[in-house]
Amino acid sequence: MAQKAFALVLLLAVAMAAATTATAQNTPQEFLDLHNLARRGEAGAGLPDLVWDTTLEQFAQSFAATRVATCRLLPHSDAAGVRYGENLLAGPPGAVGTAEVAVKMWMDEKKWYDYGTNICSAPAGWSCGHYTQVVWRDTTAVGCARVQCDNGGFFISCNYSPPGNFPNQRPY
Repeated sequence: MAQKAFALVLLLAVAMAAATTATAQNTPQEFLDLHNLARRGEAGAGLPDLVWDTTLEQFAQSFAATRVATCRLLPHSDAAGVRYGENLLAGPPGAVGTAEVAVKMWMDEKKWYDYGTNICSAPAGWSCGHYTQVVWRDTTAVGCARVQCDNGGFFISCNYSPPGNFPNQRPY
């Protein structure tokens, strides 16, 4: 009997550790650190670090809450009178949706962006806009939120100020 009780306690401890790890991977600090690590990875660009902005975080949280029922990416928030840069990511039930996954997916768009020509050659249905927003030189602040969707999927929204991705301008 003692062995079964020990096994149950061990199982609960492992489950709690896994839940804590999943939650920890979506903290403001993790979102901020991953964004800044990505920006520092742009060799020679000398991009300044972003700061965490609670107004942006609250905006992202409010917008993400509207997606809990559907987990749909589009349309973007574009709230009347409010213009922030925005990166979104949604995943189906069972998908891993952490800050790390989101920032990595957005940075993976770099492979399609040619800085010299300022042209994105992404395949149909893809873009470079998530990548360029993460590394936009004039952006100084970020705020993100993650929600679990009713279907078991996830939705992540990160908002940026000032926004980036202006036509005919390079990100850095």
